[in-house]
Amino acid sequence: MGCSNILNYQQPSSGKKTSSTYPAPYKTPKSIAIKGTNLSQLLHQQLKSWQGTPYAFGGLNKTGIDCSGFIHVTFRDILSVTLPRTTESLAKTGTAIPRKQLMVGDLVFFKTGYFQRHVGIYVGDKQFIHASTSKGVMKSNLGSRYWAKHYWKSRRVISH
Repeated sequence: MGCSNILNYQQPSSGKKTSSTYPAPYKTPKSIAIKGTNLSQLLHQQLKSWQGTPYAFGGLNKTGIDCSGFIHVTFRDILSVTLPRTTESLAKTGTAIPRKQLMVGDLVFFKTGYFQRHVGIYVGDKQFIHASTSKGVMKSNLGSRYWAKHYWKSRRVISH
């Protein structure tokens, strides 16, 4: 399972490979404050709405979506927050946090191959939601053999 290939970024609109790795870096505040929101409930509603949507590199809708696209759409739709569109940019957004301090809404990152990166949203109880290349949008366990082996880092993009 992998989401972004850092050597071959493909623009969704044109379908042509670009010589650069990604679009210009996204500038965002360290974190965005979310007050009075049951984030866990909103994220589970988003999962229910998108569950099973197939993976499609560069996709942003229910006919197909990739992992960073799912993050982008989820934060936009449920929190009116604009986050970067690529896994590489998301990995630089917010504040680094230790795995043991994960909170609902934090981003979790994985190295799934030499040049492959993957991202999901932590929803509590060692679970995260993401767009898997094999099963589409789903919930997975951070403690599973696969995800535990490939865990890379976590970032907090919203403050609670």
